[in-house]
Amino acid sequence: MDDLLQEFIAETRETLEALSGEIVAWEADPDDRARLDAIFRFVHTVKGSCGFLDLPRLARLSHAAEDVLAAVRAGERKTDRALVNAVLAVVDRIGELVDAIDSGASLDDTEEDLLIAALAEGSDEVRESVAVQGGRGQSRSVRLNVDLLDRMMSGMSDMVLARNELARRLRGAVIDPQIEAALERMSATVADLRDTVTRTRMQKIEALFSALPRMVRDTAAGLGKSVTLHVEGAEVELDREMIEVLRDPLVHIIRNSIDHGIEAPAARRAAGKRENGRLTVHARQSGNQIVVEIADDGRGIDTDRLVRKMIENGGDARALNALSERARLDLVFEPGLSSKDEVTEISGRGVGMDVVRAAIEQIGGRVELQNEFGRGLRIRIHVPLTLSIIPTIVVAAAGQRFAVPRQAIEEILSECSESVHIDRIGDSEVARVRDRRLPLIDLASALRIADAPRRPTSKLAILNAGEGCYALRVDDVLDNEELVIKPAAPAVMSAGLFAGKTLPDSGLPMLLLDCAGIAQDAGLKFRREEISDEEEFHAVEDERESALVFIDLDGVRRAVPLAAVDRVEPAEESAIRHSAGRLRLVTDGRMIPLAAQTPIDGGCSILRLTDGEDELGYAIREAAEIVRLCDEIAPAREAGPVLGVTLIEGEPVELLDVMWLFGAHGEDEVLSDRQAVCLLAEGSSAWLKTFVRPLLESAGYRVVSSLGTDERADAILTTGDDPAPASGGPPVIRLRHRRAGGEDGSIYRYDREGLLTALAELSRRCA
Repeated sequence: MDDLLQEFIAETRETLEALSGEIVAWEADPDDRARLDAIFRFVHTVKGSCGFLDLPRLARLSHAAEDVLAAVRAGERKTDRALVNAVLAVVDRIGELVDAIDSGASLDDTEEDLLIAALAEGSDEVRESVAVQGGRGQSRSVRLNVDLLDRMMSGMSDMVLARNELARRLRGAVIDPQIEAALERMSATVADLRDTVTRTRMQKIEALFSALPRMVRDTAAGLGKSVTLHVEGAEVELDREMIEVLRDPLVHIIRNSIDHGIEAPAARRAAGKRENGRLTVHARQSGNQIVVEIADDGRGIDTDRLVRKMIENGGDARALNALSERARLDLVFEPGLSSKDEVTEISGRGVGMDVVRAAIEQIGGRVELQNEFGRGLRIRIHVPLTLSIIPTIVVAAAGQRFAVPRQAIEEILSECSESVHIDRIGDSEVARVRDRRLPLIDLASALRIADAPRRPTSKLAILNAGEGCYALRVDDVLDNEELVIKPAAPAVMSAGLFAGKTLPDSGLPMLLLDCAGIAQDAGLKFRREEISDEEEFHAVEDERESALVFIDLDGVRRAVPLAAVDRVEPAEESAIRHSAGRLRLVTDGRMIPLAAQTPIDGGCSILRLTDGEDELGYAIREAAEIVRLCDEIAPAREAGPVLGVTLIEGEPVELLDVMWLFGAHGEDEVLSDRQAVCLLAEGSSAWLKTFVRPLLESAGYRVVSSLGTDERADAILTTGDDPAPASGGPPVIRLRHRRAGGEDGSIYRYDREGLLTALAELSRRCA
C-alpha cells in the first residue's frame, strides 16, 4: 500500500504542476471543451484513487469539484470568475493535502466546508491562492534520488576524461589494431552512456513555466490590472537542478513586471496603449546556455528616478549624475533600492533584483536588461546547462587555448583562402566569405589579450550566435574533444564572454567561449524577426537607413547609404587611370568607372558602390563609422553629387546622391531606338526633379515636365505629395515615402531597380 500511495502522490503532484495553467486558460476560453475535459479527468481520477487508498477528505473535495465540472460539461452551469476561483481553491487544497500526507503532517479541515460551499454557490469569498507566495511545498518528484543522479553524472564525467586521456596517449604511438578497435568500441559505448545519463537529469522547462499563468492571473487581479501572458519555448530542456534554482528569480521578475512595469488600465489608456498588458516569457538554447527572456510592454525603468533615489539614500550626486545610461540602468541591482515610494505585499521593500542577480551569478549565469522607457523592459537570464558533456573545437589565440561549442560552428576557413576577403570599415572589419558579408571579431582582441601579434595563417570560424552569424579570427584550430563543462567562478562568468570551464585530459584548465556573449560584447546587433498581430506590442518599426560616414578627399565628412556600398578597399595610384574621357579604376582584372570630389594625388581608399547590376568607384580618404540616417534630409538646391544634408550626432553631414553618381559617371546605356518619355506630374515635387530625373535620364529615358505638340508620354511619375493626375491618360507610377506598403501598386522612392523595371514594362506595352 505504501508503494501505491507514493505513486499516487507523485502522479498527483506532476499533474498539479500544469493544471493551474489549464484552468486559467479555460477561464479565458470557456468554450474550450478539451481543457474542461482534462480538468474533469484529473478530479475524477483523484476521486477514484482516494476511494481505493482510503483518503476521505481528498475524496470529498474531488467529488464536489467533479459534480460542478460535470454540470458545466452538461451545459447546466456557466463558467464565470467565481466558479474558476472556487475550482482553483479546491485544486490548491488538494495539493496541500497531498503534501501533508507525504510529510505526515496534519491539516485543519475547517476550510474544506467553505470550499465546497463556494463551489456550490459560485461565491467570490474564496481565499487567494498561496501558490505564488510559496505556500505549496517545493518537493519535486524525480522518481530517482538526486544524489544518485549527481554521482552518476560525476562518474560519467570521469569516464569521459579517462577515455580522452587514453586516446591522447595512444594517438602518437604504433598500436595493435585490436587495441585500436577496442578503444573505438569503448568510445562508442561511453558516448551512448553519456547521452543516457545526461537525459536522466534533463527536464523540459515547461515544469518551470506551468505555474506562471496562475501566478500572473492572481497577481494582476490583486493589483487591479489585466495582463495577458504568452509563454514560448516550453519544450527547451534544462537540468532539473537548474530549474529549481531559476524558480524563485523568475517569480521575483514576473511579479515585479506586473507591479512596477505594467500600468493600471487608466494609465495605459492615457499613454495610448491597450488596457490589457502583455507579458512574454521565452526560453531558448544558445550554445551551452539557456536564455530565458521576460518582456513586458509597461512603462520600463525611469533611470533618472533611480539616480534620484540613490542620491536620497546618500549616494554621491556628482558621480551618479555622470553615469552612462547603461550604468544608470544597472542601479536597479543595488541592494535596498526600490523605485516605488509605497510598500505593498509585492514590492517596495528594496529586496528583489539584487537577490535575483546574486542567485543567477552563483550558478555561473548573468542577467541583462534592455530598457525602453515608456515602452517596456526586456530581461534576459543566461544560465549554463550545468554539468554537461558537449563536443567542442579547441582553438588557440595569443598562445592560449579555448573551447568553442561544436554546434555553434558553421565552418572553419583559412584567412588566406581565395573565398575569403577582409574589408575594413572605420575601426571594424568585415569578412566576405563567398556571397556572405559577416562582421569579423578577433578573439585575442575581444579577450583583451595584450601584445597578441596576428599570425599570417589565421583561421576564421563562422559562428552562429543564435540571432545571427559572425566570423571569429583565431590563431589556429588545435583539436576536437568531448569535454565536461562546469560553471566557472562568478567573476569569470559575469564578464559575459565565457559559458563555463573544463579540465581536459591534458590537465590544463580551459574556458568555454560564449559565442553570443562575444558578439554582444563587440557591439554586434542582430535583428530578430518577430511575428506580430493585433495583440502584439505596438512597436514602431525603425525604417531609417544605415549609412557609412567617411572622410572625403577634400577633408569633408560625408555619408552614403550603406545599401549601396559593396565594400571599401585601398587603391594604389597606379590603379587609377583617365581613359575614354573619364576616370576609371583597374581592379580584379577589369575597369570600373570612378568618381571623385577633387583630383586624386597618390593612393586612396575606394568606396565600391553597386546598384545590383552596375558598379561604380568613389575615391575617399578613409571610412569612419556606420550610423543610422535621420528621417529629415534637407535637399540640395541643384542636382549633383550631394543629395542633401542631414544631422548625424548633432553635426550636419552631406549625403551622397547615389542616383546622380551612377547617372553622371556610370556606363552609358540606351534602352531602344526611341527614347521612352516619362512625364513628371503637374505640380510635381522638387524631389522628383532633383533626384529622380537624373536617374531616369542616365537610364535612357526622356524626362519632361510638359509634353510638346503631338508628343505622347509612356508613363506619368508622381509621389504621394503630388496632385493625382487626371484619369484616362497614360499609366501612372506613384512613388511612396515609406519602405513598407506597396499593396496599392506604388513603388518605394529609393527602389531604383523597381522603378526602372516598372518603366521598362510600360515602355514595352506602349511600343
